[in-house]
Amino acid sequence: MQSFVRDGDTVFCHSMDRLARNLDDLRRIVLGLTERGVHIVFVKENLTFTGEDSPMSNLLLSVMGAFAERELIRERQREGIAIARREGKYTGRKPSLTPARAAELRRRVALGGSKAGLAREFGIIRDTLYRYVPVKKRRAGKVAK
Repeated sequence: MQSFVRDGDTVFCHSMDRLARNLDDLRRIVLGLTERGVHIVFVKENLTFTGEDSPMSNLLLSVMGAFAERELIRERQREGIAIARREGKYTGRKPSLTPARAAELRRRVALGGSKAGLAREFGIIRDTLYRYVPVKKRRAGKVAK
């Protein structure tokens, strides 16, 4: 594409991460094409580069390019995790408590034990405790006396 486009052409690109693999390549490609009179439109980011070299357009290219690069990394990570899951190599994080310890925790909470104290005793944080012991929801309309 880079060798085919001519002065006055417009290149439409779905997103910045589809044109280049990293921010340096993106800036080099955009600068090289705009110097030759080629306009570049990034559809997803709703940005157009025409060769009018302004500090604002350079800033936008750098900032949006960095976000696009990060999104590309995250997309590849998700794809890799999905492949590993299909192959049975990725099972996620190990549970904090064994089923027996989780049952003991629920029993102790039901008996009225302090949640903060039980969390310390079981070596977990309170957020983890609440994943094992669901919070009872209050019924609407009840007024405490």
